[in-house]
Amino acid sequence: MPLATGKDPDKSGSVGSTPDAGKMLTSEELESRRRSLEAKLVSSHAARKSGSNDKGTETASGVAQAMKLSSEFIAGVLVGAGLGWLADRFLGTSPWGLIILLLLGFCAGTLNILRSAGRVAENRGLQSIKDSERDKPE
Repeated sequence: MPLATGKDPDKSGSVGSTPDAGKMLTSEELESRRRSLEAKLVSSHAARKSGSNDKGTETASGVAQAMKLSSEFIAGVLVGAGLGWLADRFLGTSPWGLIILLLLGFCAGTLNILRSAGRVAENRGLQSIKDSERDKPE
């Protein structure tokens, strides 16, 4: 279908049940419609962009969180295994040092994951004991 050029009317006419349905449109009318539609699209796109979360950023953030948690777990297990191997090598306790420290590394890795995910409170240790003693009436 050829496009309207110059002052010649477009052969397609209006579509739908509008009052102008079937009326031939000139290039200026089509151009004004195009500009108004473009302005509406720009304003709609700007409103949608400011009001919605970007899914790409959300996915990248989830992947980063997963990498952080998995690396903390793996680090705990590897450190436990390494210390257990060293203990067995220098103390001659094979294989008990490796087994015990590997299990402790597994527990430490799990605890690190829970802390990072916010499921377990950070260890405040002596600070909380000092605070509770300070608040006691004498």
